[in-house]
Amino acid sequence: MTPGGWDRMAAWRDRRMGDDGDLWHRALIDPTLLTVVGSVRGARVLDLGCGNGYLARRFAARGARSVVGVDLSRPTIAAARARERRRPRGVRFEVADAAHLARFGDASFDLVVANMALMDIANAAGAIREVARLLAPDGRFVFSICHPCFDTDDRSMWLVERGWRPKGGYGETVWRKVRGYRDEARRPVAWVVSPTRTVFTHAYHRTLATYSRYLRAAHFAVWRIEEPAPTPELIRASPQGPYLAEIPLHLVVEAVRRPATRRASRTSGGSRPGADPRSGSRARNRRTGSAGRGSTTGS
Repeated sequence: MTPGGWDRMAAWRDRRMGDDGDLWHRALIDPTLLTVVGSVRGARVLDLGCGNGYLARRFAARGARSVVGVDLSRPTIAAARARERRRPRGVRFEVADAAHLARFGDASFDLVVANMALMDIANAAGAIREVARLLAPDGRFVFSICHPCFDTDDRSMWLVERGWRPKGGYGETVWRKVRGYRDEARRPVAWVVSPTRTVFTHAYHRTLATYSRYLRAAHFAVWRIEEPAPTPELIRASPQGPYLAEIPLHLVVEAVRRPATRRASRTSGGSRPGADPRSGSRARNRRTGSAGRGSTTGS
């Protein structure tokens, strides 16, 4: 599928993301994502849905053995390559569909990261299968998405009520209203790139159960789930900051690829998937956020 709106706003998104990510990424999503990723020193890393490449370049600067960034949008990859030329980090950027990555061999990477991309990919199940194929045994898949429970596109919103409080005085009470959680569908996303121009992309709301099925089918074990909380910077800069301190709008998930010989037996009562993935020969690669949507590699 063609990336459509992502192409049309590639230059705008490149300016917005810069070298450190926009406010939503820098001050909400990325701190948690990077904590879950941990050390990348010596790792072979794939940045899936890399956008302008700021995160891939950060991994390279932090000592990754090799870093590849892929995105379906050609203008977006052109912007990433331009940044790499201006300040080389050794990152390779390629145009590719997340669900069709045959150019990369089996077990080519130790870590795959998809930062705010999976919910924008039509064939997310296919993308996750490809990630599983590309990962070395015990390789890790770390991804962030819009929280399926609380951020269901235009069917979720903040409700702010102002009224008298029991202790006296008027104050605000904020609620998160959600409907249509089980209704999985493609929905339009509007990006206001200027006062006179709005660009539309598409996103795919999926339930937590659906993501879990996709991961299980690809023989991943979910190791960790985090719900990013706003940093002081976001609380100061965004009117949603204080609300996000109560109700998260994003998830960060770490899943571990298990070799066939180490997968949990179905007859064992669903025992835990195996030893801590941070131990052993790959220990060096282990642990030492709307406006926050990412790019896409297959929407």
